[in-house]
Amino acid sequence: MCEQLQLPDSYRELLTQIYLPLGEWISRQRLLQGKLCYVFGVNGGQGSGKSTLCHFLKLVMEQGFDLRTVGFSVDDLYLSKRSRHVLARNQHPLLATRGVPGTHDVASGLELLNRLRTLRANEATYLPSFNKAVDDCDPMEAWQTCEGPVDLVIFEGWCVGTPAQSEASLAIPMNALEREEDADGQWRRYVNQQLAGPYQTLFARIDALLMLKVPDLNAVKQWRGQQEQQLQAKAGKQAGVMDEESLARFLMHYQRLTNHALKTLPDLADICFHLNESHGIDKVQINKMLC
Repeated sequence: MCEQLQLPDSYRELLTQIYLPLGEWISRQRLLQGKLCYVFGVNGGQGSGKSTLCHFLKLVMEQGFDLRTVGFSVDDLYLSKRSRHVLARNQHPLLATRGVPGTHDVASGLELLNRLRTLRANEATYLPSFNKAVDDCDPMEAWQTCEGPVDLVIFEGWCVGTPAQSEASLAIPMNALEREEDADGQWRRYVNQQLAGPYQTLFARIDALLMLKVPDLNAVKQWRGQQEQQLQAKAGKQAGVMDEESLARFLMHYQRLTNHALKTLPDLADICFHLNESHGIDKVQINKMLC
């Protein structure tokens, strides 16, 4: 299969030890659950390699298992910059920053998943996209189209599948951002309410969940910084590309739920890949065996 995918030799071990067994697991679960269109969720902290894994997995599922596969990210569902500014005025100023639950168009995500599951031959739908370099939605004419029928949807994102927190856990600020800009907890309570409500409805559409468990928040900071450097090289000086100070503040918005996911999801997800500091997989934890 490496020859079919034209992969370098370095990927052969990953293919045989990780991707083919994962592909077999997904294919079998799809058949056993009787789903014509199976939704596979992927959770992972920023910079964990979700996009790379999903891109490679899509190739494996299409060429190795003959499943018509579509992938998209929760990032593609971000509200526009204008909509987030309206939300910030009406709810809390911190909601102007993309990322946390409450800053996505969940209704569009639900509609998209429903549409992908029911697409027939000769039918098509658009896949939304978000441009992080300018911190805004791409115009619709730039969206990709997907033709039916679809056998497998890979839905990835940093908060995908994450459960809400308890009310008591919201009391103590997590970092300087929460202490100084959310002293009364209004922002984090709003975020948690969104996660507990609309987002759980969206995540309920997922048939199986894989978690890429990052080693710690220091790894997230390092890996996300590398992503920003790549974005800077690609986008030049466009607005939305963050310097080191801006990135540090940006990541504080994610810290609470990233920590929460690290504590809860390894045992809640169907499969968990425990990553090391080099992005390698130290351990594969399978919580749901083949039926």
